[in-house]
Amino acid sequence: MSDGAVDIRDEARARAYAVPLEQLNPAQPELFADNEIWSVFERLRREDPVHFTADSAYGPYWSITRYNDIMAIDTNHEVFSSADGIVLASLESKAQNAGRAPRPSFISMDPPKHDVQRKTVSPAVAPANLHRMAPVIRERAGLILDALPIGEEFDWVDLVSKELTAMTLATLFDFPFEDRRKLTHWSDMMTNAPGYGPVTSWDQKRQEIGECFEAFTGLWNDRLNAPPGSDMISMLAHGEATRDMDIHEYHGNVTLLIIGGNDTTRNTISGSVYALNQNPAEYAKLKADPSLITSMVSETIRWQTPLAHMARTATQDFELHGKTIKAGDRVAMWYVSGNRDDTVIAEPDRYIIDRERPRQHLSFGFGVHRCVGNRLAELQLTIIWEEMLKRFPDIQVVAEPTRTHSVFVKGYETLPVVIPARN
Repeated sequence: MSDGAVDIRDEARARAYAVPLEQLNPAQPELFADNEIWSVFERLRREDPVHFTADSAYGPYWSITRYNDIMAIDTNHEVFSSADGIVLASLESKAQNAGRAPRPSFISMDPPKHDVQRKTVSPAVAPANLHRMAPVIRERAGLILDALPIGEEFDWVDLVSKELTAMTLATLFDFPFEDRRKLTHWSDMMTNAPGYGPVTSWDQKRQEIGECFEAFTGLWNDRLNAPPGSDMISMLAHGEATRDMDIHEYHGNVTLLIIGGNDTTRNTISGSVYALNQNPAEYAKLKADPSLITSMVSETIRWQTPLAHMARTATQDFELHGKTIKAGDRVAMWYVSGNRDDTVIAEPDRYIIDRERPRQHLSFGFGVHRCVGNRLAELQLTIIWEEMLKRFPDIQVVAEPTRTHSVFVKGYETLPVVIPARN
């Protein structure tokens, strides 16, 4: 019996191809929330891989949708600058923040300033520190999984994905552990527009983000007056290149580290459960051979692509495939599309946990802005699945997830599951 999914996909594809090409606009959060974005990107990759949208809720911008073109731009920070921000910001958001001091972070800086700030915090996620963190992450993963209900429906996003990432973030910041879910909440406040997630209004959004910055200003002052520690806030407070940074710059880096440490890992954890349920043969393969966890993690990061795009601003005119991107133009590198480019990745729409090159994906970015916490994300995903396979013969998704309403964070608000039994 058909569940109608094929019909829905066919209808979405027909709509994507019915729109005049010059009017095609992938920056529509509804398309992501309804999981109907795929045919839009398929068409752009085939017909107009360097595509200009003149009018959108995010202003005019270029869409780069093929793998190799994204790589070329991501690794060319001299021409494609991060200084104007790394996401497509809505015109409404810009209007709401007009006149407010900008909060730059090192991901929205160009070298050399980017390099010295990134270098200051990178020891927190260096291999030696990850080796020390691994047993702690494993212990916490076990506690989370052992507390899950058996035979009852629950929300995987809330009880597992959010909880593990909140615990890890609290450790990286040396944030009060009992308040760890504030980090998740603040991340959701930062990435959602009013009417979505926990955000009810622009005033509420500003107020609660202000509370976040107030808390982290307190942590800065505490660490500044204490001996240097191994957490990220202490590293920034004592770093030679960062200890005198402007307060708005510090808050920008807090925003980056909270969102970067939360959304990507949490949505890939949820995505792995969903993907394996959508592909039961791959789930069976994983259960039969747990050594495939490492490649499954990388395949999920590609298949999920937890951050759909990164944006840049051209600093000079640049020609690509016969199109001229002019100085000052905004450019969106659609990682989510590049990760489905069949000229580079074989059968990209399929979820294959034992791919020959599972780490061939764009999800962490490339060049100077490659995700600083990529190994930590992989570590958390690896550990949680090692512990899951030890405990549960099956995890069943019992309804479609609720997806995020965003053109940036590609993830899940809810994922209803049932665990029938323990091993």
